[in-house]
Formats: sequence, C-alpha cells, structure tokens
Amino acid sequence: MTIPHDTIDKLEHTWHAIGNLCADLDEPQWCLATDLPGWSVKDNVSHLIGTERMLQGLARTDHRSPAFEYLKNPIGESNEHEVDARRSTTGAAVLAEWNELVALRLATLRSADQAYYEVEAMTPTGMGTVADFLHIRVLDSWAHEQDIRRALDRPGGFDDPSAAHTIDRLIRTLPIVIGKRAATPEGAAVTVEITGPVSRRLTYEVSGGRAGLVDAATEPAVAVIHLDCEVFAILALGRRTAADLTDRIVIEGDAELGRRVVDQLNMMI
Repeated sequence: MTIPHDTIDKLEHTWHAIGNLCADLDEPQWCLATDLPGWSVKDNVSHLIGTERMLQGLARTDHRSPAFEYLKNPIGESNEHEVDARRSTTGAAVLAEWNELVALRLATLRSADQAYYEVEAMTPTGMGTVADFLHIRVLDSWAHEQDIRRALDRPGGFDDPSAAHTIDRLIRTLPIVIGKRAATPEGAAVTVEITGPVSRRLTYEVSGGRAGLVDAATEPAVAVIHLDCEVFAILALGRRTAADLTDRIVIEGDAELGRRVVDQLNMMI
C-alpha cells in the first residue's frame, strides 16, 4: 500500500468546499432543514465534525441526545450525540470549529507515513484499513456537501473529483440492486445510463441468480434506465425516493422492472 494522496486531495477539496459554502450563512440559513430527517445545515457540519474528531483521536462528547423518532439504529444514535451537543451553538461557531479541525486533519494526513494508513480499522463496510476508511470519508463528506447545497439551493460540486469518486463507489451496489432486490429474471439484462458531469453507461446481466457487469449483454437489455448523476446520487444515498424524482427518471422497455430497480437504489443504513 502507498500513501493515498489522491484520497487526501479529494478530502481537502470537499472539506474546503463545505467551509466556503457555509462562510456567508446567517443563522436562519444554518437552521434550514436538509433531506436528512431532523437535521439542519448546521447539523450536517456538526456530524462531520464528530466523525473527523473521532478519526483524529480527539475526545468525544459526553452529551447524550434525546431518543428522537428519526433515529433508526445504534449508528444513528451514536452520531446524534455529537450533532445534538452543538444545537445550542451558533452556526458561525460550528463553522469555526470545522475549519480548525480540517486544518488539523489535513496536517495529520499529509504528514503521516505509510504505516499509518495500513493500520486496521472498522469502517462502515466492515474491517479494513485507515486508508479504506478515508476512501469512504470522501463519499460521506461529499454527500453532506450536497445535502447542504440542496437545502441552500446552491447547486454545484458535480464536476470535482469527489463526485466521480462517490458515484463510482455507489455503482458498486448495482449488482445487488438489480440481481437481488429488483429480482431481474435469469438471463435478462438491465442498463443504467447516468448522465451529466459524471456519466456512466452500465449493463448488468443476471446469470446463476447474480447480476454482473458485462461489456455486451447476450440479449438486448429488457430495461434501460436514464437518470442524471445528481438523481442517481440522491437515490443511492437514500436522500429521497424515486417517487419524489419521477420526472427526472426515464425508463425504456420493462417499466415495472425499471421501477423496481430505481425504487431499490438506496443502500445506506
């Protein structure tokens, strides 16, 4: 393993983008609701602070959040402690904490040796290394940047490397979605065409009960799904449902199968 300079560069870009995005917000803007139940713009930044503090080895809050109805699992409950601990803090103070922490995190990551990145770590997808965890942090950081952008109606960030990084990580779940969740018939193929700044055209064929990526299907795809990269990210990250975005999704061929696919794109816990 080598030092993951590319991953660090993406984190730096996205972390600074979040800081710049929030630099001129007034308190009502900090309190705007996002697609994440119960979370404001400020709460998204507070969550990022909590995670990066943990990865930096800094003390976690002793505060304990109420058991809000939108908390669905132990991970959500754990995340909420750091978020709720900052709800009485101004947005400007949260941003100042974020910017200071980003500087510390980047100094640590830029100065760390290869051994640092090879240390075993429990990641959201299972056991891995610190480098693996950071690869996932790009996705999470960019996802929350987008949550903030949608709440503020300030679109952007799809032409930077973290966007392609995130889309490509989310694409890894498509075989499960198409083969298992959507129950695509044996021998059938489904094509997903993602358009926009991050464009991908992917065809998956079911063989032996499993969907696999193919260069060319044995038979023409029974369903072709067209959606832009923002819609794909929103669905795969579980921020909204396909019903919320139906006017931005086009399905050719087997509409019922195509709908099952887009309805099952969410792979977040």
